[in-house]
Amino acid sequence: MTNVTEAQHRTGSPSALPVYLTAAALARTADEGARVALVMVAAQRAGSPALGGALVAALMIPHVAAAPVAGALADSVRRRRLFHGGGIVLYGVALAALAALVGRADDLVALALAAAAGCVAPLVTGGLTSLLGELLPGGRLTRAFSADAVSYNLAGICGPAVAAALGTAASAALALAVLGAAATAGGLLVFSLRLHPRTGMDAGQERLRPADLLRGAAVLIHDRPLRSVTWASSVGQAGIGALPVVSVLLAHEHHAPWATGGLMTAFAVGALAGSLSYAYRPVGEQQPERVVLWGLLATGVPLATVPWAGHATMAAALFAAAGFCTGPVFSALLASRERYAPAPVRTQIFTLGAGLKSTFAAAGAAAAGALNGLGAGSLLLGTAACQVVAAVLGGALLTGRRTAQAQRGSGATHRPPCP
Repeated sequence: MTNVTEAQHRTGSPSALPVYLTAAALARTADEGARVALVMVAAQRAGSPALGGALVAALMIPHVAAAPVAGALADSVRRRRLFHGGGIVLYGVALAALAALVGRADDLVALALAAAAGCVAPLVTGGLTSLLGELLPGGRLTRAFSADAVSYNLAGICGPAVAAALGTAASAALALAVLGAAATAGGLLVFSLRLHPRTGMDAGQERLRPADLLRGAAVLIHDRPLRSVTWASSVGQAGIGALPVVSVLLAHEHHAPWATGGLMTAFAVGALAGSLSYAYRPVGEQQPERVVLWGLLATGVPLATVPWAGHATMAAALFAAAGFCTGPVFSALLASRERYAPAPVRTQIFTLGAGLKSTFAAAGAAAAGALNGLGAGSLLLGTAACQVVAAVLGGALLTGRRTAQAQRGSGATHRPPCP
């Protein structure tokens, strides 16, 4: 099969990155905020927090389950701009429709619609990120991935804040509709990106075969750099997923109600600062996989010292320090996927990686909830241990020579820009 993407010049222009980042920020803010808004709509209109939880689960589970299919489809379609933009527009329309249906239509209808929206959600996360390699020349990609990491950080802060503020001041249904409109606007912006149709593809290459769903997973198992960063970051994410539960316990122990949300806000602000710092000075950009491993180790250090902080304010400072260390981890993780992923399965690698991280984060949250009786100190030590174990695991998986696939993926980073 002809490696079409490798042979094709990049299609970006100087304005490609601002347009991309605006689209990504809008869509991801909607994705993050929808989880809060759905619970609020169910509570306000149907008086059922349980329905809200079920709607969030219906939206989130396909993030993981649909990732291989969404990625494989994105890697096989010829007109990527229409596919990615159209998928994100559908996601936004589905959120707006849920704002009208939850509590008014049958619950099963709302749950089915939420699940359908979740099936295209991988295009909002890893699917969008995978486009950067086609939009920009190789020399700009490291900073571009750091900027993309910032869009995730901002979405994680702004999405829930917008949902809570609008939901409280007006109504949760309005908040969900506004978020849906934001995602739709993001999808429309994707239509304006200069992503030329793939050339040299025959009709058979555009048909998705069952075997295509396993190609990305096979690369994540056999390719050493990708295997290392994928599994290391996922194991580390299990610890990060536990932090919201730990924050609640710490707030109770320190008699500081503000810390319930304040600690996670400090972590998110720290991650934003870390991403911006790495964008300004991308240390180790030639071996981003090693940045991931060292960043995981560094993240564990402040988390391990929180039990001895003695005050909620000091705990918040340590949470911010830990978040600062995760900023370069995420930026380098994205750069590693672009550098080493074979072009025919690049989008699938991005969506699978994002799905795995979501799965491990959910597992970490569930485990922390089940083990909350151990106390915040023990859980924090376990969270820090996750980062150390992740780094050690990643180092073990990284040993040996790079595979031929990794070398081809590395070469993709240095393709010449479009004249």
